[in-house]
Amino acid sequence: MRIDVVTIFPELFDLPLRTSIIGRAVGSGIVTFGLHDPREHGIGRHRSVDDYPYGGGAGMVMRPEPLIASIAPLRAAGAHVVLLDPAGERLTDGLARSLATVPHLVLVCGRYEGVDERVRSVIDREVSIGDVVLTGGELPALVVIDAVVRILPGAITAESHEHDSFADGLLEGPQYTRPESFAGMDVPPVLLSGNHGEVDRWRRREALRRTLERRPDLIDGAALTDADRRTLEELATEIGSDA
Repeated sequence: MRIDVVTIFPELFDLPLRTSIIGRAVGSGIVTFGLHDPREHGIGRHRSVDDYPYGGGAGMVMRPEPLIASIAPLRAAGAHVVLLDPAGERLTDGLARSLATVPHLVLVCGRYEGVDERVRSVIDREVSIGDVVLTGGELPALVVIDAVVRILPGAITAESHEHDSFADGLLEGPQYTRPESFAGMDVPPVLLSGNHGEVDRWRRREALRRTLERRPDLIDGAALTDADRRTLEELATEIGSDA
């Protein structure tokens, strides 16, 4: 996969793209990155990329010429162009998995009060990481990169992400490691039993429990079996009794 990032702060990507799973994916050739600074196409001797908004108001707006000059060659090469924007489609596990199938992805990072509306003429998709406004699109772009790269074939073992939260519409259940007992809290005996069938059933039940307790809005869209639905009925009774 090829991922290009259009940003006026390319230095923000240096360490994250060389670290941990992403760095290993780069080293093994699973993904390659390119960074493109719109200032290379900036206006005037100061390479300006922003200006005051027409109609007045606070802040600055990114000009269309430098951004489109950076994006256009990448789009012409067949890239799928994504603008990181608070008004965009919210990033989900499903969207990340969809983007991971794109051979060439371009992430455009806005700044200041946003981008000139005409930039959207060369954008294929807009993505938001949540209902919050940040100082720029660089951190959201890194979130998208992390979410996408880790599910590329070979980046990590498939089993590591196939059972993640949201992979099947549910939150992941609790996880434990050594020591077996800590501060009076013990690992559930079923996880020590060696009975893989019982472990799988416990994990599924606890994933359903956690989702029902913390994100019940996910239940309707989750891939549930008849057994899951019976378990949810039991859990709803348990949770109601505990309340």
